[in-house]
Amino acid sequence: MLLRDLVEHAAKRFEEAGISSATVDAELLAGYVLGLSRGGVQSEIIRGAELTESQSEKLTELYGRRHRREPLQHITGAAYFRNLELQVGKGVFVPRPETEFVAQLAIDALQTFEPGARIAVDLGTGSGAIALAMATEVPDSIIYAVEKSSDAMPFTSKNFETYGAANATLRHGDLADAFPELDGTVSVVASNPPYIPSAAVPRDIEVNLHDPDLALYGGEDGMQVMHLVSAAARRLLQIGGTLVVEHADSQAAQVCQLLLADGWRQVQSHQDLTARDRAVTAIK
Repeated sequence: MLLRDLVEHAAKRFEEAGISSATVDAELLAGYVLGLSRGGVQSEIIRGAELTESQSEKLTELYGRRHRREPLQHITGAAYFRNLELQVGKGVFVPRPETEFVAQLAIDALQTFEPGARIAVDLGTGSGAIALAMATEVPDSIIYAVEKSSDAMPFTSKNFETYGAANATLRHGDLADAFPELDGTVSVVASNPPYIPSAAVPRDIEVNLHDPDLALYGGEDGMQVMHLVSAAARRLLQIGGTLVVEHADSQAAQVCQLLLADGWRQVQSHQDLTARDRAVTAIK
């Protein structure tokens, strides 16, 4: 079978199933089976490459899984985040491109502090995305991360091992009382907490079916864990330290009001590259 025919057929079926990245996903899965980049797959299509029977069978199987809305990252076992290739799978939240913007806000805030005072905490680190982005992109920093989920921790631990960042420490525990030994000494606290209201249904089918509830739902109004993040950050941060939190694009005013009520200063909403409200920063 021609590679072109199988990729085009899969892309058409993906599009019919409502997958917005239909062609991209079809090409990336082909690359996963063939050991090629997406560009390499496109080159092979142009030259009229044929697949072996075993390659066709394997790729058809993976296309079936994606058509059933299993996340691409679960199928390949990898999620790309800034400069990182993170291991992900069932039980851990798959980091999204919009969180790269949140990580940038945390990195920018961290770099405003003098070397030697660049200490940050990632509350509810999930795959380790924000924490490892800070640790690898600000190598003179000291990064701490906490994750509550026992299902997520094997992936998180492996990602910390893979990047071998000597400046990053991972702990299994609850963000509400994490790292008491750091109270009053931290420069930046970052978090992408669960913020979906418990009665809401996530827009993305992949999120609804496959991401863990613990990483998605934030109580009746979506703000339950946000309150815990605010309290933990006020405990951890030094005076003048920065809090960076991600939220849904409809929650900017709600998060700002919550933080102002908690006594934060310079509370500011930020839009991501798609002009959607995505994060709030605040100063202790």
